Amino acid sequence: MKKMSWLLTTGLLWHAFTTLAGTPAQFVQALKSSAAVVYTSNGSIAPDDIKVIRNWKNDRCEIRIVNTGSTAVRLKEVVTGVAGKILLPSTPFYAEGFQMLTQTAGTLAHPETLGNYTDAGHYKIPQPDGYLAVYNLLRLYPSKEEQVLLGYTSSRRFVGKFYISADTIKTVTDLENLELVPGADFKLEELMVITGKDGNALLDRFAARIQEQHPRLEFKQPPTGWCSWYCFGPKVTAQNIYDNLDYIKSNIPALKYIQVDDGYQPHMGDWLESGNSFGGNVQQVLKTIREKGFEPAIWVAPFICDSNSTIYKNHKDWLVKDASGAPLRSDLVTFGGWRLKPWYVLDGTHPAVQQHLEQLFRTMRNDWGVTYFKLDANFWGAIHGGNFYDARATRVEAYRRGMEAILKGSRDAFILGCNHPLWPSLGLVHGSRSSMDIKRSWPVFERSGRENLYRAWQNGRLWWNDPDCLVLTGNMPGNEFNFHAALLYATGGMLLSGDDLTKISLERLNVLKKALPPTAKAAAFEGADFEIGRVTTDAGKQVILLNWQSSSKKITVKLDRSYKVSDYWTGADLGTHNGSFVMELAGHDGRVLLLTPKK
Repeated sequence: MKKMSWLLTTGLLWHAFTTLAGTPAQFVQALKSSAAVVYTSNGSIAPDDIKVIRNWKNDRCEIRIVNTGSTAVRLKEVVTGVAGKILLPSTPFYAEGFQMLTQTAGTLAHPETLGNYTDAGHYKIPQPDGYLAVYNLLRLYPSKEEQVLLGYTSSRRFVGKFYISADTIKTVTDLENLELVPGADFKLEELMVITGKDGNALLDRFAARIQEQHPRLEFKQPPTGWCSWYCFGPKVTAQNIYDNLDYIKSNIPALKYIQVDDGYQPHMGDWLESGNSFGGNVQQVLKTIREKGFEPAIWVAPFICDSNSTIYKNHKDWLVKDASGAPLRSDLVTFGGWRLKPWYVLDGTHPAVQQHLEQLFRTMRNDWGVTYFKLDANFWGAIHGGNFYDARATRVEAYRRGMEAILKGSRDAFILGCNHPLWPSLGLVHGSRSSMDIKRSWPVFERSGRENLYRAWQNGRLWWNDPDCLVLTGNMPGNEFNFHAALLYATGGMLLSGDDLTKISLERLNVLKKALPPTAKAAAFEGADFEIGRVTTDAGKQVILLNWQSSSKKITVKLDRSYKVSDYWTGADLGTHNGSFVMELAGHDGRVLLLTPKK
């Protein structure tokens, strides 16, 4: 992925703007004054009896669609606003995806995908010809003086999205071909449109309104722990767990949660059965974790099953159906899965599925003692292109009903959403993965790092961000591990080690220790290049420096007074500086610095 000099972080925009075709105020006015258009299931414009009622309350819009006629109509989508030929094609933007793995930036004329897995390409979510579909949040930067934030502050039933092209932006709601009967109405998700110079202030307002609609699930501090996946994968053994557990107990007990990340189940969907792993008894592993004084954590993909699973063989009636009434093969409408595929999908609208999910997690919580669940493949719980038991339900409702059942069963356990539909998870998870899977390679360190920093504003506002594991062992140069550690520290979110800690060096162990506990707040970066971030923690004022380029670079840090500067990881004294100091970083290097005021 080429480097993007215009990238945004914590509300600050890269430079180089051109003469505007229109102002943010003109853009907003055009959006508000445009006519709404409803489309039926066959793509035609809905009859005049289908009314769109938009009620703007300053920067927020409540939207309803009412059938005032005498005939039921199936509705595909509604375009609730259009603004065309106002902003230049060169206008930078950032947008969220429907599912966690999609983020988009670039300019209106030249969008650029930040990750590897797009909604339209990898997950096959339809979008109209000539437009890019983005979801949930769209941030526009038409000038260095003012920004525009468009976002949906709720996600109870419908998917809110935006269609963008080089010269046009549309606000759109997917109606999923639902039938609107005479006299009935659809209440859509609330849309917020705000402008301002301070991007952080805009995000504060946006997040505050989301909190009113979907109160955050409280969990006092971002969790810390150890994850088996990035050192042992699906072939993890009980001895692998025990060896690392003993090391953690002796050397770094602050890693509270011990996460068995996949590999224990015989098939996708059969979570209470044991395969060959762990001697057929994962419960003993979890019990040992508790006995050693740590918290058992486990990976579950609650909405999927494979065709060899017991749940598929015995409960086909629980699954999302295709047009013929047979269980829907997910690969026919979306990504089919990454192992034991094609996956089939449990229907969250089915009462029996809700009972199953509640009982599954109650068993794991009460009988197995699990206090942390990593929920993966959650996207499939909101799958498109299928038919639900409740024919009036949307895919958002199917997912949320399933998640509500999970929360009932899991009680007080920590819930992490991973590979999940992002906005439909609001108010239903304590933690949210904010990037692709980590790998021990520079391209992944770089790409996932940008993904995490783009979403850093969500940390502590919507949930605790999970930037994925900190990995400090492997065949990579030390400077790149330094970069990775500094960047994850800057996110302020959850921190799980992904290494076989029995093989970690003392130097790297010290970095891991110093990274704990997480700061619980994201660093604010000064410029468009993510080079200089600042955060105040219990340790004091800290500066995070990141060199994204392959060659060495001198970075100048401005100071508001005289400070003693030291390396946070090693404690090395870097001298006393007043007004500013310059530090040269090797290529692909990172630092966390501690600033101690000098009298």
